[in-house]
Amino acid sequence: MGIGVIGAIALPSLFQDTTCGNTPTMEPRQYVGSMNRAQKALFIEKSAFATSFDALGLGIKTETTNFKYSIRATKKAAFNYGVSKKKDLKSYVGGVFIVPAKNFEPNAAKEERTTTSILCEADSPGTINPAEPTYENGKIACGKGTTQLPQ
Repeated sequence: MGIGVIGAIALPSLFQDTTCGNTPTMEPRQYVGSMNRAQKALFIEKSAFATSFDALGLGIKTETTNFKYSIRATKKAAFNYGVSKKKDLKSYVGGVFIVPAKNFEPNAAKEERTTTSILCEADSPGTINPAEPTYENGKIACGKGTTQLPQ
């Protein structure tokens, strides 16, 4: 199963045609979105999140001209960052959370777990990590100073 599952879930957005309207903000949205999808796939396969880019298995660079990418994982969530290296570009953060499967599938076993994710954009340009998203009381939300984007 391995890279096939991760590749099928995580990589499609990296290969979309972005020649129309390609801006510096397309790269981090695609990278962080792909990192989120890879974390979800890895959790399905290994019941754990990746703590390094090697474990994520995407083969993306951790640093490009405009952005630096990083991962922070806990036992309950993974946070994927695309932080601007330039003061005039916005930074991004994605969150993948382990949640009860019953939240999405009423017939799931009580102890069964699944994941949910979110992609957030900093409201203001800057070169610091944006606030991490949260999962509380069954709801996922972007952190303070960030806005949710479609995935």
